[in-house]
Amino acid sequence: MLPTEGFTRFPGQMWDKVLSKVKKAVVFMDDKCAESLHWNGGASIVFEAGARNLKQFSSFEAGGENEPKAVFVVSTLLKGRTADIIQDIVGLSHFQYCVVFTTVAHSIHLLANNVTAELEGNPVFEQFEDKLCEWMGDMNYTAEVMHAPVVFAPISPQLLLAPTFAHLFPLLPPDLETINIKRPEKKRFGSLTDVDMHSLTPELQIEIKSLASAVNSMFESTSTREESFALGPMSRLIAGELANHPQAKNRRKTAPNKASIVFIDRTLDLTGAAGHHGDSLVEKILTVMQPLPGHTTDVLVDMLELTNQQRTPDSQPTLAPGCLAQTQSSTARLLWETMLASKQKEAVMEVRRQLVEAASKENLPIKMSLGRVTPEQLCSYVQLFKSNWGALESHCGVIQLGLATAHTLRHPTLPRWDACLAFERLLLQALGHSDFAGVLRQLLPLMKPRAAKGEEGSSSESSSGSRSGEDECGPDELLVLLVYLYSLAGEAQPADDDDDEEEEEKVERELIGALTLVITRETELSPLLQKLTGCGSIEELTMERAHTAVEGVFDTLRELSHARDHLKQLNSVYTASDGVHQATYRPFLRQVLEEIFHPDRPECPDIEHMSGSLTDMLKTGFSMFMKVSRPHPSDHALLFLFLVGGVTPSELRLIRELVSTHKPGTQVLVLSTRLLRPTDVPELLFTTQRLVPDIGV
Repeated sequence: MLPTEGFTRFPGQMWDKVLSKVKKAVVFMDDKCAESLHWNGGASIVFEAGARNLKQFSSFEAGGENEPKAVFVVSTLLKGRTADIIQDIVGLSHFQYCVVFTTVAHSIHLLANNVTAELEGNPVFEQFEDKLCEWMGDMNYTAEVMHAPVVFAPISPQLLLAPTFAHLFPLLPPDLETINIKRPEKKRFGSLTDVDMHSLTPELQIEIKSLASAVNSMFESTSTREESFALGPMSRLIAGELANHPQAKNRRKTAPNKASIVFIDRTLDLTGAAGHHGDSLVEKILTVMQPLPGHTTDVLVDMLELTNQQRTPDSQPTLAPGCLAQTQSSTARLLWETMLASKQKEAVMEVRRQLVEAASKENLPIKMSLGRVTPEQLCSYVQLFKSNWGALESHCGVIQLGLATAHTLRHPTLPRWDACLAFERLLLQALGHSDFAGVLRQLLPLMKPRAAKGEEGSSSESSSGSRSGEDECGPDELLVLLVYLYSLAGEAQPADDDDDEEEEEKVERELIGALTLVITRETELSPLLQKLTGCGSIEELTMERAHTAVEGVFDTLRELSHARDHLKQLNSVYTASDGVHQATYRPFLRQVLEEIFHPDRPECPDIEHMSGSLTDMLKTGFSMFMKVSRPHPSDHALLFLFLVGGVTPSELRLIRELVSTHKPGTQVLVLSTRLLRPTDVPELLFTTQRLVPDIGV
């Protein structure tokens, strides 16, 4: 059996290539590569490899007079904005030796420069080396440019994320309209499943090819021959690109190890991504705590309780934050893995157990207590380490995870999670015995502006119909609830006549008006609302801009329930009530894995095999007329699931449970573009330029 260790070691091996060049250098790194490094050992491994400094990849940074060597690590093409920033940094410095690493392969640089012919060597990189010498001011100085796919972050032994592609998301019907506008009428696509690579924007083609290239590098490094499968239009494009990758064809002829990889579009199950039913501590930590600047996965953990500093309304002490990525301590790493894969109660109990164990090892005066774990109890354990520098250093990782847990459990907005969960359960039951207009109407009472802080309990607040209390849903939560509901719209009782459709339109108009008012009455705009409205502050926001933004949201929402229309078998994530059991949400991933691991190995028409070789194509063709065994995802002992658009912590637990139940001998490694929190979903649906990703040009 091929162990997954080879794959979880792969990201670190790619970083070793970079680290081999950083001795005595100033290292400049963009945010996406920095996030990958963060989960592969962090800045400390760069300094241990001999780097003099580590700086942000920005035109406002430069090397010192006595720093002649620079290493650049970027996740983009070496042209346009990226090249300009490198030129700015080099121009402000005194470098004599520059090394540039890009995560984008040379073949994709050729494509970006409209070169289709197969060329010897790496001419684009060689040209950039000449430019670097020119910018350094002497053609005799040394410049090196090379490809290093440092795109994966090993979050756990079960999960690899690709932060470089965090904003890659499956296309939606509004994107199809944009594609079709530029095509002649007779050549317009009927649905997203018809869209091919050549009809996409150059930026999105480069993004997809870069992702396929990174996955190919991983298989090449581990000598693996893969069978690719896809569910969903975007997954088909990525799997097709991987199957036809020029280097992959040679690799598959000789690679001794075998695996299956199944690409799945996130849009096929937005209910699971937007829902609050996961019972996961990590999902709550990611939701309520501030993200680490420039990162999509990690959060800021406030370490103030371990110091003697005081926070006052006027001053915020300058203090380095803690985080969730624990790469130095094996105990902390195992605790993080438990938090990620367990239910909340088990995870919180394990956090307490590890803190007690750490305190006992250091002979700290700990008071044991059984029963329910409280945030106050966790904080009291953490504070035992406060004045003991040696103990603090030894157990820093566990302490950071303990503080993250305590701060989440006592966070003032956490009650909103339970409020959203209760309402989702209500909506789930209502879908089975009401038309969609009736279910939508149940959202209207929630669509009221929140009271400004300090107004709670005032008579004017109650008379104006605004809401107060930390457990009340704000605009971000209301958008998440709308996604949850519209993703299930097809499960509602069908409308009987035109009157019912008119009623649905009327309720939608009322919701648009109410949500517009909610947004304009906020005291400050959340990051999501800033992106949605295009306004940096509440002062800039007008009623008209808010109304236009909300109308755009509803245009997208109406299409969400059609994401599974093209599927023949796996076309629902809803099980209606049968009078004995309540209506339930049935995760799409559960259905896919039950199909894959079914002992009879039935052929699921929705799991499409993407063939790259002529033999595979002939097998597929002959199987129409005679019994030929077609590739099946369960053929191999190693299975990759690649969720395009993000995966939730509760889905990771679901995958682990299903594998141990149905096929314990199989090893499953999950790949994805990001670890999702519910509020990420509206951002990806309503504010992301899906057709024109930022490729640094």
